[in-house]
Amino acid sequence: MSRAAVPTSDATTMPSSIDPNLIVNQRIVLWYFVASLIFVLVSMLAGLLFSLQFIQKYPLAGIEFFSPGRWRMVHTQGVAYGFIANAFLGGLHWAVPRLTLRPVLSVKLSWFIFVAWQGVLLATVVGILFGQAQALEWGETPVWIDPVAQVGLILVAINFIAPIIKAPGPLYVSIWYFIAALVWTNLVYAMGNFLPEYVVGGSAAGAIGGLFIHDLVGLFVTPIGWGLMYYFVPIILKKPIWSHGLSLVGFWGLAFFYPLNGIHHFFYSPIPMFLQYGAVIATIAVELVVTTVIINFFGTIKGRGDMLRTSMPIRWFYIGMVFYFTTCLQCAFQTTLTFQKIIHFTDWVVGHAHLVMFGVFGFWIMGMFVYLIPRLMGVSEWYRPSWNHWHFWLFGIGLFVMFIDLMIAGLIQGFSWRDLAPWEDSITASAPFWLLRTITGIMIIVGQLFFLANVWMTWATRKSAKPATEGQSNPITSPVTA
Repeated sequence: MSRAAVPTSDATTMPSSIDPNLIVNQRIVLWYFVASLIFVLVSMLAGLLFSLQFIQKYPLAGIEFFSPGRWRMVHTQGVAYGFIANAFLGGLHWAVPRLTLRPVLSVKLSWFIFVAWQGVLLATVVGILFGQAQALEWGETPVWIDPVAQVGLILVAINFIAPIIKAPGPLYVSIWYFIAALVWTNLVYAMGNFLPEYVVGGSAAGAIGGLFIHDLVGLFVTPIGWGLMYYFVPIILKKPIWSHGLSLVGFWGLAFFYPLNGIHHFFYSPIPMFLQYGAVIATIAVELVVTTVIINFFGTIKGRGDMLRTSMPIRWFYIGMVFYFTTCLQCAFQTTLTFQKIIHFTDWVVGHAHLVMFGVFGFWIMGMFVYLIPRLMGVSEWYRPSWNHWHFWLFGIGLFVMFIDLMIAGLIQGFSWRDLAPWEDSITASAPFWLLRTITGIMIIVGQLFFLANVWMTWATRKSAKPATEGQSNPITSPVTA
């Protein structure tokens, strides 16, 4: 396809009279990324701490404040709202102004949201550790925080939708995804955190909770993640998306099928069976939709496969896409009623969740960090590019081995329970897998420490760096290619 025939997010299509650096507040982008890196380290350490109880090495047993269950919630909330949300808000502050050629509605509002969001996150951690968590998966935030978080999400939507409304058409597919995410996230958060608490109860509340669990991933994380991929991949590869039509199929398929998936978390429950059957069909349909998106991106990289070797961001992005296809394919099988009899409540589900949040969106975020952080610091290269390779391989191998490890452990547990073996037998059989999970978790953390050290040293030595001047083809600093 010709470039003229396909709308792309390539920044080279911007009018030469507009300097994107004047409409993007790079400082707030950097601060969001820093906050994301802090929270992901905290959440990883919380996850490691939680894993130690399974190998009987928990160092803080008997201390209520350090109860493993509470630190597990710090782990999950830190990943969703601290790591991913902060990174995506930074990414939106970078991409939306460049795609619309308009700044956000208010820079002051952006800074207010940034400070308020970190306050909400810290209050959530404190509330959870003091035993104020709600009994809602992914919605454990204390009740008194929910209204504040909802107001914050509304302000985020207003701040980004304002420049989008003023943008000349047609809109890039990235913007389609961003608009949807900004609207859906507000609706999903309100549905999951207020309806079960104040309006409905019983199996109806369970159904809504199931929708919230999955819609948080599918209608908040997924559209922003894919929107950023539709923005960054064409820019780095310097070619348009392979098929604009397929990008629209992916968008509308996500919008139509994903909201119905959540009930698959509650098979064999009192929730009406027609909803459970509908969730099976919708989940399988999502895999077909995801396949079109994957085909589109691999069609885009055709002829530029060398970039998987030479470009670290592209490597993060595309391995994350492979993981995305893997998780959705896995989901299409595990959400059948037959498969659920085996893997429900097992470590299979834990491995699946880790591959989704860290292996897909975590990989996309790390690729975005590798691509943007030097630009945001005004330097031409990383302090130690080799440390980024250590980060990639330790993080990637550790996560993949953890996924396989927990998948096998889950099957062993499920078949043991199906055969009505004594509970202790499944514990004994799981022990070696739990040890390996802790080891792979340490690998991931060590890899992340390589990256954090690289970020710090790049920042500390930036004054002595010699960045490329505007107009040079250096892929780090040239606003034309960024």
